[in-house]
Amino acid sequence: MSELQKLAGLAGSFLRQPRASLRLLSQIPYVLRGMAYAAGYRQSRDAAALAVAPERNRLREFFDARHAGPGIWKWNHYFDIYHRHLAKFVGREAHVMEIGVYSGGSLDMWRDYFGGGCRVYGVDLQPACKAYENAHTKIFIGDQADRDFWRSLDLPALDVLIDDGGHRPEQQIATLEEMLPRLRPGGVYLCEDIHGPNHGFGAYLQGLIRDLNAMHAGGAGKPVRPSPLQAAIHSIHFYPYVVVIEKSPTVVSELDAPKHGTEWQPFKL
Repeated sequence: MSELQKLAGLAGSFLRQPRASLRLLSQIPYVLRGMAYAAGYRQSRDAAALAVAPERNRLREFFDARHAGPGIWKWNHYFDIYHRHLAKFVGREAHVMEIGVYSGGSLDMWRDYFGGGCRVYGVDLQPACKAYENAHTKIFIGDQADRDFWRSLDLPALDVLIDDGGHRPEQQIATLEEMLPRLRPGGVYLCEDIHGPNHGFGAYLQGLIRDLNAMHAGGAGKPVRPSPLQAAIHSIHFYPYVVVIEKSPTVVSELDAPKHGTEWQPFKL
């Protein structure tokens, strides 16, 4: 996309949503302050790391043992992220989808990790990836940026969706918008390889966070009525190159901040 196209897109967004655009502009000083702090961050000498024995991680063990056969290509720090958010599905009849089949090795890894009761689904643009289909793995061939492709899939509700596909913002946005509602309550969405501080999908995710933190009807001692996103989404986690979205196990009907106790500040506000 050329600089002229980017400017045209900015102008169009401002005209469509002038108030929201002005609010975003007012946040720029805070964003710049955060960037400056990150650039100059130094750990305190007194903040010594605690020696903690590493937890066993079968995903990493599977990856480290893969010296031949279908390839797996992952950043090393991904395995701890996977295990932190996906361990709750181990041994269950989980429905797991990975976008970006590539050499097929990670399909084996998910099957080994979650156990024999899981059902694995792969999505790829290359028809040759159909070769990885078997009795417990279903492969769909299609473009993840094509919303009609997602809507055409006859699938049960998913427990886990891992986007390791094309890595372009429009592909990732279309996938999230079409498939996040199709995850079960308690399900986990994970998108990999959000590389670079100016990645468009990273900016899109900041828009989700704004709604997650929004104060809708209520407040001032009264329960807040959640937005549809707040009612469905438990949390959004950011890691280097990765975002994880966890759905709430049940629909949240209100966000409340009750007071407990009888003694408060010894002064008047």
